[in-house]
Amino acid sequence: MEKLIYLNNLYDLYGCLLTEKQKIYFEEYYFNNLSYGEISEKYNISRAASFKQLKIIEEKLEEYEEKLKLLYKKNKINDIITRVEDSKLKKDLEDLF
Repeated sequence: MEKLIYLNNLYDLYGCLLTEKQKIYFEEYYFNNLSYGEISEKYNISRAASFKQLKIIEEKLEEYEEKLKLLYKKNKINDIITRVEDSKLKKDLEDLF
C-alpha cells in the first residue's frame, strides 16, 4: 500500500513527463485497478509487455524523483507548514505546491 501511495504521488508530480501511452497504462493499472492481462487485452499487447511497460514507468518516475526531488521537497514543506504558526507564512508555503 505504501508503494502505491508513493507511486501515485510521483505520478502527480511527474506524470506530465510521461508519454501518452505511459500515462494510459499507469492510470489503467493504478487508478482503474486493471490487471496486466486486462491491460494487454484492452490495448492488444502481450501480458509481458504490459508488465514491462509498468516497470519502465515506475523506474522513470523514481528516476525523476531521484534527480529533481520534488516529492521530498513537498514533504519537507508540509512538515514545516505543520509547525508554522504565522498564518500568512503558512499560506505562502502552501501555495508553493
